[in-house]
Amino acid sequence: MKTKTQYLWLLLATLCSIQCSTESQKLPKTTTTSSFTSYVNPFIGTSKMGHVFPGATAPFGMVQLSPQTNFEPMFSEAGKYNSKTYEYCAGYQYKDTTIIGFAHTNFSGTGHADLGDFLVMPTTGKLQLNPFPTQEQPEGYYSTFSHKNETASPGYYRVLLDKYQIEASLTASERVGFHQYKFPKTKDAHILLDLVYNVYHHDNKNVWTFIRVENDSLVTGYRQTKGWARTKKVYFAMQFSKPFKSYGHKKYDKETYDGFYRRFDQEHNFPEMAGKNLRVYFNFDTEKDEKINVKFALSPVSTRGALLNLNTEVPHWDFEQLKKQTNAKWERELSKIQVTTLQESDKTTFYTALYHTSLSPIIYEDVDGNYRGLDQNIHESKNFTNYSIFSLWDTYRALHPLYNLIQPERNNDMIKSMLAHHDQSVHKMLPIWSHYANENWCMIGYHATSVIADALIKNVGDFDTHHALVAATNTATTSYFDGLGDYIKHHYVPEDKSHSSVSKTLEYAYNDWCISQIAQHLGNDSIAANYQKRAHYYVNVYDSKSGFMRPKLSNGEFKKEFDPMDTHGQGFIEGNAWNYGLYVPQNIDHMIELMGGKERFSQQLDRLFTEPIADKYIDKHEDITRDGIIGNYVHGNEPGHHIPYLYNWTGHPKKTQQRVRMIMDSMYAPTVAGLCGNDDAGQMSAWYVFSALGFYPVTPGSPYYALGSPNVKTARLQLPGGKTLEIIAKNQDEKHPYVQRVLLNGKELKNQQVSHHDLIKGGQLIFEMSPE
Repeated sequence: MKTKTQYLWLLLATLCSIQCSTESQKLPKTTTTSSFTSYVNPFIGTSKMGHVFPGATAPFGMVQLSPQTNFEPMFSEAGKYNSKTYEYCAGYQYKDTTIIGFAHTNFSGTGHADLGDFLVMPTTGKLQLNPFPTQEQPEGYYSTFSHKNETASPGYYRVLLDKYQIEASLTASERVGFHQYKFPKTKDAHILLDLVYNVYHHDNKNVWTFIRVENDSLVTGYRQTKGWARTKKVYFAMQFSKPFKSYGHKKYDKETYDGFYRRFDQEHNFPEMAGKNLRVYFNFDTEKDEKINVKFALSPVSTRGALLNLNTEVPHWDFEQLKKQTNAKWERELSKIQVTTLQESDKTTFYTALYHTSLSPIIYEDVDGNYRGLDQNIHESKNFTNYSIFSLWDTYRALHPLYNLIQPERNNDMIKSMLAHHDQSVHKMLPIWSHYANENWCMIGYHATSVIADALIKNVGDFDTHHALVAATNTATTSYFDGLGDYIKHHYVPEDKSHSSVSKTLEYAYNDWCISQIAQHLGNDSIAANYQKRAHYYVNVYDSKSGFMRPKLSNGEFKKEFDPMDTHGQGFIEGNAWNYGLYVPQNIDHMIELMGGKERFSQQLDRLFTEPIADKYIDKHEDITRDGIIGNYVHGNEPGHHIPYLYNWTGHPKKTQQRVRMIMDSMYAPTVAGLCGNDDAGQMSAWYVFSALGFYPVTPGSPYYALGSPNVKTARLQLPGGKTLEIIAKNQDEKHPYVQRVLLNGKELKNQQVSHHDLIKGGQLIFEMSPE
């Protein structure tokens, strides 16, 4: 017999599943012969909110080669922000029917965007240089396409360009994109290189482009842009398998001075091209079904570096060979967790999520170890591989903890990359949100401290821990950073001094706890005590009268106009007091005590999941949409990802089990709308991977995981040192969502938690599932 709570849970899950599937469409089939990669579908999450790119890349590869389906400028002609551009964070939208080319750099699932570098497009017929029709040019070079003629799998993408009847196939190594274009018979075949195009393009984004035609089949150059990354340079080497018969370019600049270059006809067959906005073309004659291959290598350093990457990683012209090699790399990554599930669809969801967790951060150095640093100088990585794309406000929560379990060597290198960032920073700060040798300062907190603390407490890596402590304290004392000086002065961030003041106070307090953990581990008692004190500053924004975390002014008074449901102007960023106000992972027991004790807190969590939020409270946020909302709980955004597990601290673990299973069933699916929000560089997917296995890192920097309710039948994790962890969910089915007890190597676990140090030893973790 079901209780009212069970019925409510089932009703919510049903309603949310209906809502989340409104955009679901039948996906194109993936094409692969490997066992684990065959369960990955790169099209999952390519709907409006997912922003996942479906193209070709190697695990953690610098080259993320993917179709771009539309062009939306960042600003309208009136200079206002164009909200349509938000849908193209990853360049691809499943609803579109056009392709304008294949770009070599893309973000996967971020709420803001950049990149989209080096758009390549094969065409035939009259040469067109604008992607879409303009007043001057009645036709564009775009092509329509059908999902029926589109396939993808890890490391591979193929599509038929209807307009030209060109079959385009893509694969990639870490630093080289490999294009294969099968042309019809024609005297007018073209391969375009569009250097105007960007993701999140605006009129001043392109700073400079320089190209050299080295010979009849090799082109080198670079492009510098100013976008989310203020100073971004990417170098390239582009090599054709067949000599082009002619080439040229068009410049879209208002040129005021060109020196004595005016002596030349620069637009046709002139081997140097330079300007802010260029589109380049290469002309060929082709026979029926003739294949022209293009290898396109990237480098953060130089064209020489790009050529080195090209000749080292792909010295041949065998497309199928590279495709198989890259697929094998994905097979190795995905085989680190081997699962069985009740439904095949759950297996697809799981392995696609695991695939998403290996798209970024990216390797950001040439094969010789040279990379561009934050200071814009060239550095050589020594004893580590340099990485970039650190979306830390998102990924510290679950992605980096997942790496500590299955990718410890990579996470060690990522921390060393963060320490190098600190050393190259004129601010002497760890990264906040960084990509391509730039700090973009997005979001709040200094969460590199969390990544460092979590690795240190879990004994992951050989990074310099004393250097890490210095870098963490330097970051935490940079007074001019985002309200930090007022936080140090007032012991909270005042709302009249800095926006999102409550969120900042809560995040800073947690980060300070992480620093205290680092210092304590290293035996530095004075620093540990200081930051443990700062870690308690969250109490200063708790209002006992309203029962919520609440914005406070610099005069010590709480802000009078306060609505805990509103996500705008109430002291929170991408959240409200109901969900973001529950963020005290470093001291959950005390937070529960502050908020009225275990029963009252449990009831508050119930209300969070069941009382709906009105549209007016979320309509000012692109990142908060109905797709990811259950009641007032927002799973489509990261600040609440720990919340379903908080019931464990109230004596009601069954409610954690209910909520976690409900979220996995309703917020994730093997459809184009299979992600209920931005994947945010893998965090959304990392939540699913952990939760599907039955545990979650509620407090990174602690060695403990909170227990939930797994949805796998079995899982086998490859651990460091050749050890394995086998997870078994006995009696696993839809009628047994509850966990009666959990045993690790025969010993029953207490307190709804399991230690990383115990898991990493390997053995068996058994969940005994129950209907009650």
